[in-house]
Amino acid sequence: MEKSIGLINERIRDGNARVVTAEEMPAVVADLGVEGALTEVDVVTTGTFGAMCSSGAFLNFGHADPPIRMERIWLNDVEAYGGIAAVDAYIGATQPSDTREADYGGAHVIEDFIAGKAVELRATSHGTDCYPRQSITTELMLEDLNQAIMVNPRNAYQRYNAATNSTDRTLYTYMGTLLPHHGNVSYSGAGLLNPLSNDPDFSVIGSGTPLFLGGAPGVVIGEGTQHSPGGGFGTLMVTAELSRMSPEYVRAATMYGYGVTLYMGVGIPIPVINEQVVRNCAVTDDQISVDLVDYGIPSRNRPTVRKVTYADLKSGSVEIDGEEVRASSLSSLRRARQVAAELAEWVTSGKIEVALPTRPINSTKKAHPMHETIRAPRVGDIMDRRVIRIAETEEIRAAAKKLLKGETNHIPVINDEDRLVGIITTYDISKAVVWPGKASVVRDVMTRDVITTTPDEPVDIAARKLEQHNISALPVVDDQRRVIAMLTAIDLGKLFRGKHR
Repeated sequence: MEKSIGLINERIRDGNARVVTAEEMPAVVADLGVEGALTEVDVVTTGTFGAMCSSGAFLNFGHADPPIRMERIWLNDVEAYGGIAAVDAYIGATQPSDTREADYGGAHVIEDFIAGKAVELRATSHGTDCYPRQSITTELMLEDLNQAIMVNPRNAYQRYNAATNSTDRTLYTYMGTLLPHHGNVSYSGAGLLNPLSNDPDFSVIGSGTPLFLGGAPGVVIGEGTQHSPGGGFGTLMVTAELSRMSPEYVRAATMYGYGVTLYMGVGIPIPVINEQVVRNCAVTDDQISVDLVDYGIPSRNRPTVRKVTYADLKSGSVEIDGEEVRASSLSSLRRARQVAAELAEWVTSGKIEVALPTRPINSTKKAHPMHETIRAPRVGDIMDRRVIRIAETEEIRAAAKKLLKGETNHIPVINDEDRLVGIITTYDISKAVVWPGKASVVRDVMTRDVITTTPDEPVDIAARKLEQHNISALPVVDDQRRVIAMLTAIDLGKLFRGKHR
């Protein structure tokens, strides 16, 4: 049994369409069965509200007198891209302000426009015969623009990995603040309400599909950047007019230690045309699984701690190594429900109709990593294998003698199994001198919390560790935590000097 789009839209126009949200649909299917739900329900509305960094807007300012071909453009001190025409620009959501940095950015400019606030436009040019003007400064409201069209390259992820942190320090990421030693779990997405969770095969979502974007009626352009549905990470490229949006569904934000982002409300009405659509829209949170990923590992392929479902995440806690860890969402389930409900009102009132894609989206594609022709240097390329070690049971006097030789200022401390248990420096030795009699062996004064690196770690990651912890050396360890080399600021200096010769 199938229903046509024409029949569904006729029911919408007549005011007879049965519309339910994706959160309500599983109960409808459980009550009526698949065939009964197909007969009864015409449209399922979806919704999500979360940080969608890959967003922005095309703006046309109109020509000034005398005219200017704007080459460098700033909106409230946030630089916009001007390489598309004389008075056109693209403002990216994550672009930081030149003056306020992470406290204000492109997302705030977009929100200010939608909220009816004036935005300062400042632009410069080298000047030409047909565009003689070299600078301009003016204030603009949204209604002063010829066009203000949001075009978001990547929105509405099908699902999103959850995040945790195994290291001994707090991390600040696009997944929020991650506490050390698996202190918390952060996740994003609305689970069963997410648009692409309800159409994983892209059978009814594609180019030309109508949608709710930031409170405005819009349309799906096609697949989003980084689209990878073959791995469960489909995305959409979407568009709508800023002038029809609401600040309730478009909110700028700053993630501490990461930068500016834009929270967007996105929803898609799914026409219930066949039994497969019914089955897809009956998905529940316990059927949508994601990887809980360790963001403490600075690699593209971060290790998975375990699999979790959206039901697990929404419960508020997740088990890691036998302990319950608090889980919290970066997105708003309340707002996602609001998007789905408002979209349902649009359909019921005839404000929006449904449509099948004019061009399908690939449902099996997998995104591949960057093709790198030059390998980034690794710690193993520059580390010093001449390591001076000391046992934790040796006398402090022995450590002092090794340090006084001047060959090193950092001595890794090892235990009876030859594994790293600490590090000792001249500062640690000085503590033994200040408090004589309180310490006699190395383990009494050594630093136990040792920041380390590995031979395979990229050099720039190791350099960041040195900077963040204000230290000048890292023990290089193998997978058994045996010290195989040292990496010092001097080693890094030699590398960087070599790059600039």
